[in-house]
Amino acid sequence: MLKSTLANRGMVVAPHHLAAQAGLSVLRDGGNALEAAVATAAALAVVYPHMTGIGGDAFWLFKSPGSAPVSIDGAGRLAMELDACFYNEHGYDAIPTRGPLAANSVAGAVSAWDKALDYSTRLWQGRMPLSRILADAITYAETGYPVTESQARTTSERTQELREIPGFAAVFLDQGLSRPIGATERNPALAETLRQIARHGSGTFYRGELATIISDELWRIGSPVRKRDLYPHQADFVTPLTTNFAGGQIYNTAPPSQGLASLMILALFERAGGLETEPDSPEYIHLLVEATKLTFQTRDRYVSDPQDMSIPASELLSDERLDALAAKIRPDSTLPWRGPGDPGDTTWFGVVDSEGRAVSAIQSLYHEYGSGVVLQDTGIVWQNRGISFSLQPDTPRSIAPARKPFHTLNPALAELKDGRTLVYGSMGGDGQPQTQAALLSRIAGFDVGPQDAITRPRWLLGRTWGNPSTSLKLENRFPQATVEALARLGHDVEPVGAFDEMVGHAGAISRRTDGLLEGGFDPRSDGCVAAY
Repeated sequence: MLKSTLANRGMVVAPHHLAAQAGLSVLRDGGNALEAAVATAAALAVVYPHMTGIGGDAFWLFKSPGSAPVSIDGAGRLAMELDACFYNEHGYDAIPTRGPLAANSVAGAVSAWDKALDYSTRLWQGRMPLSRILADAITYAETGYPVTESQARTTSERTQELREIPGFAAVFLDQGLSRPIGATERNPALAETLRQIARHGSGTFYRGELATIISDELWRIGSPVRKRDLYPHQADFVTPLTTNFAGGQIYNTAPPSQGLASLMILALFERAGGLETEPDSPEYIHLLVEATKLTFQTRDRYVSDPQDMSIPASELLSDERLDALAAKIRPDSTLPWRGPGDPGDTTWFGVVDSEGRAVSAIQSLYHEYGSGVVLQDTGIVWQNRGISFSLQPDTPRSIAPARKPFHTLNPALAELKDGRTLVYGSMGGDGQPQTQAALLSRIAGFDVGPQDAITRPRWLLGRTWGNPSTSLKLENRFPQATVEALARLGHDVEPVGAFDEMVGHAGAISRRTDGLLEGGFDPRSDGCVAAY
């Protein structure tokens, strides 16, 4: 069995080992947790390009000992002149999932780096130059990195879908074919883009020479995003959402993030008696799944661009609302399930430094390789987050100019009842809040160690890539008796692989009051815990 990694001075966990080590090298050189997290984020954007990139969005959540958590909303808005008529005039009754017309929103990840480093300089005595923070990412983009099994498989599965999209084949295919595991892949144009950011600051991505290069190519290939959309963009500091769980306090990011869902599942589970079950028992899984159904109904009804929401997200976490929802959960039967599904590939990463400053962050292109568009002048893979909008009027997520898309992205942080600080999270669309619920309930509710909590078998309710069913998918390491008991309760159970990537790439780091760090990474990923 894998064991948690222990250390005293600093720790980074990421779904790719090179990115975790990039963050650790910054910590070793005297950087703080935010500086190390930006280094990790940049490296992931290079070495895990099917999962993330600087052409995507990001959300951050962080705190220092004795202070309240802070969050950053790094979500980009739709193009300013984009509406349903635009797509109707192009012959579409739904937003296409790939290609230039799917590259329809501003990429906010780099602005989130800028906001994080600004906070680092002002309040965490951050002094490390951006050129040093981005150094490993630049090197991997310039000289190459080995293709992982995850990337090789994803590229092979998506080659037919993506090969004709502008720029994709030139960067990610070799003579029209996906590269095998271990082959060296380079993106020198992305290396130069990162150098430009290192020289001129993150603002150049939106308002400088780099913004002109980006917007010109987006225009040439037919994307609706223009320089006028990039210019006003900036990430925002936002008050995190919070609720209590197992005697502690848990935090997540506010809309347009689905952080509300991750908090609600845990709150409903506890109210329904979940902490009185045995961990990983049929009863335990049943209550979490039922809490998930009710939570997704609330999320899909209300969560959108916060300026358009009819009810503030914090009100959806009121005791009155949570108690009323929890009362609908029955231990011996299942609730109706209409089966929403929002698959998405993402990268969560966490950092804790020697001062106990903790960072939980997540960035993504949404679908695998996002829109599939690769800007050849800059090497940037552009996201397709804006396809989450509907072309139908009068829905919570109806398309409208300059509106923020709904985001599955949500990094988590908790202050446990024993004094530990925990950063944790996962990739996986609708699977993110479900995996977070599994991790935190195991760690905070049943005193399971981080690595054990991540390694244990997991489940996923809903649709995933390549699998249109909305069943309850269970990794096949669960005992057959557990599977049969869940089926008897009324769940439509479906077995999946023993360590199946569809249930996400999770990670966690806890810090005890005496400073001991304990971390876990997901064996379903290509990651590691890097520590010293």
